[in-house]
Amino acid sequence: MSILEVIVLNEEEARVAEASGADRLELVSAIHEGGLTPDFHVIEKVLRAVSIPVQIMIRLHSKSFSYQSDELHTMAEQVRTIVEMGGRGIVFGALSNDGKLDSHALNEIVQNAKGQSITFHRAIDVSGDPVALCKRIFHSGINVDRILTSGGRSEVSKGLDMIGEMREIEKMGGPIIMPGSGLNVKNIREIHSKLNAREYHVGSGARHRGSFEFGIDSEKVMEIKRAIMS
Repeated sequence: MSILEVIVLNEEEARVAEASGADRLELVSAIHEGGLTPDFHVIEKVLRAVSIPVQIMIRLHSKSFSYQSDELHTMAEQVRTIVEMGGRGIVFGALSNDGKLDSHALNEIVQNAKGQSITFHRAIDVSGDPVALCKRIFHSGINVDRILTSGGRSEVSKGLDMIGEMREIEKMGGPIIMPGSGLNVKNIREIHSKLNAREYHVGSGARHRGSFEFGIDSEKVMEIKRAIMS
């Protein structure tokens, strides 16, 4: 049985997603910019509202996945605040200017997270070589629990081969490879039959009209959950 993670933007969506069978949430703001750090008041409300794990996005801007030292300092402060609030999960990713892993930035955030569950996000999909970056994370010794990826493509359905390569690293003891982007009730069964991933990440595919303009669709969440339980 696989784990289902659902993107949410606020307390109400978090409650609906949990009640519908989500196993874990990813909390973000500014989803149309790819997801940025939520407001601390929203984080506090969501953490109080649900009992399932919540992974909180740490991302200052959507310009790139490369950060200056002052930006990294600000994000480290955000992580420390989330620790104090009782948060248990962080979503983060950082690349060097040439598209390789910024291990210094990743290590800085992980150290400040103080044992929280760490997801390296889809920055990996815009890197020069997602498989190589996956290996680099694995061999870095930095405690990353999972990598969210679409296999270097716009959607999981187009990146299945690369996700398969990355999952070989997972089988060697590397981070869990969590497919995400473009998953919905129409394709999840076929994709699950091919990947049999341990975790899946769903965004607009779990919403009314398939859009972040509308709320969580309980029926879709339940159907996706049923599909990955086989």
